[in-house]
Amino acid sequence: MKLPIYQVDAFASEPFEGNPAAVCPLDEWLPDDLMQNIAMENNLSETAFFVEQDGNYRLRWFTPTTEVDLCGHATLASAHVLFEHLNYDQQIIRFDSNSGELKVRKEGDRLVMNFPAAELNRTESPEFLEEAVGIPAKELYRDTDYLYVIESEEQVRNLDPDIRAMAKADVRGIIVTAPGQDYDFVSRFFAPNAGVDEDPVTGSAHTMLTPYWSKRLGKKKLVGRQVSRRGGTVYCHYKENRVEIAGEACTIMKGQFKI
Repeated sequence: MKLPIYQVDAFASEPFEGNPAAVCPLDEWLPDDLMQNIAMENNLSETAFFVEQDGNYRLRWFTPTTEVDLCGHATLASAHVLFEHLNYDQQIIRFDSNSGELKVRKEGDRLVMNFPAAELNRTESPEFLEEAVGIPAKELYRDTDYLYVIESEEQVRNLDPDIRAMAKADVRGIIVTAPGQDYDFVSRFFAPNAGVDEDPVTGSAHTMLTPYWSKRLGKKKLVGRQVSRRGGTVYCHYKENRVEIAGEACTIMKGQFKI
């Protein structure tokens, strides 16, 4: 069997920036264990699979070790493949996912995703988490991830966390964030429980970052920068129970997966 596969740098305007994702368009679903093995073989933070269903698309995402319920950058990459390579000619793509309906529209060079906003549940920091991050939290919130707020961009950039200790957290990942100097906010994202020590640019993390920074800064439209080694810029718009997350994408590889 030969499957088409694309590798796309999401939240990037040129190659070698942003977050790489693999995208596999399918005519019908493969067995779950086979999709998981393909994701493991790709060894990227996410591999997306989608199947057309009644004019929309069912979308699923796999890390090298597990299936996840929401992934922003691989959704962006999937929409990019549909628009740029598979002749999708409508303005809006509707994806059905484990997190409900996700819409992506094209606006110039950017793709705009519409996701449900995460909840901001204030909580106390477990002792192991502060030791793992290495800096005390000014504020901590919990939903699918921890949102770990610290004081400065310099602290976020210079973090050298204990990744193995972070894996003790019973959440998907830890978002560490602070006010930005040239952006509204900066962040980094660590998800060892999902097989990703540090994710370069994490669209889904911005469903939590956006409502927090919107309320703190008193503005609905924000620009965030994920300051991983690759780095990426995310354009955010808070709409109460929804978050629009926008960025660019570029294809760096196209081929066939032989199984």
